[in-house]
Amino acid sequence: MSSFHLAHTDAVAWLRSLPDASVDLLITDPPYESLEKHRRRGTTTRLKASKSSSNPWFDIFPDQRFPELMAEAYRVLKKDRHFYLFCNAETMFLTKPLGEAAGFRFWKPLVWDKVHIGMGYHYRARHEFVLFFEKGKRKLNNLGTPDILTAPRVWKGYPTEKPVAVSQVLVEQSSQPGEVVADPFMGSGSAGVAAVTAGRVFWGNDTSPTAQELARARLVEAGATEGQLP
Repeated sequence: MSSFHLAHTDAVAWLRSLPDASVDLLITDPPYESLEKHRRRGTTTRLKASKSSSNPWFDIFPDQRFPELMAEAYRVLKKDRHFYLFCNAETMFLTKPLGEAAGFRFWKPLVWDKVHIGMGYHYRARHEFVLFFEKGKRKLNNLGTPDILTAPRVWKGYPTEKPVAVSQVLVEQSSQPGEVVADPFMGSGSAGVAAVTAGRVFWGNDTSPTAQELARARLVEAGATEGQLP
């Protein structure tokens, strides 16, 4: 039976608490700073307290903190492992060189096709990027998988919630049963559900108590048991 462990603290602080080379796969979706800029412009979900808005569900992760995030991600990841970072185009230009500076090899941006367009005015977004980084060298499990991952966006879920189907591809491509999948910005636990469903161990963290409650309920429903870090 798959297991999980959840923490409730700052993402970088949580990564710093993990031992060196203790994680087999990192998948995460930071609440990047440019998201707030688009909200202020009115080109995405407006700033208000509701289930369709981030506030006050989570705190924005400042761009200036990405160097320390990348450094810790590299440290906790085992050799010959992968790291996937969800982001938009603006954040991609920032984080790609920072990941390389931390020691990762950058392969390419994958594209998540959301099937339906979102809010906005100028070429309304129907996609999001998933940056594919590698530490060392690890062969993907299925070399026939395309770089466009298609799954409908989640409607009326947790803010910026990702479909389990997208993380499922990443988990199955870059890990084996029993390995540890970690997400320092887990939100409602979509990556965790993908991990435990595929027989992996999940370690997750988020600053939001609401995220903790939702993720725990989803992971238990998926058949996983809560445990402690080794």
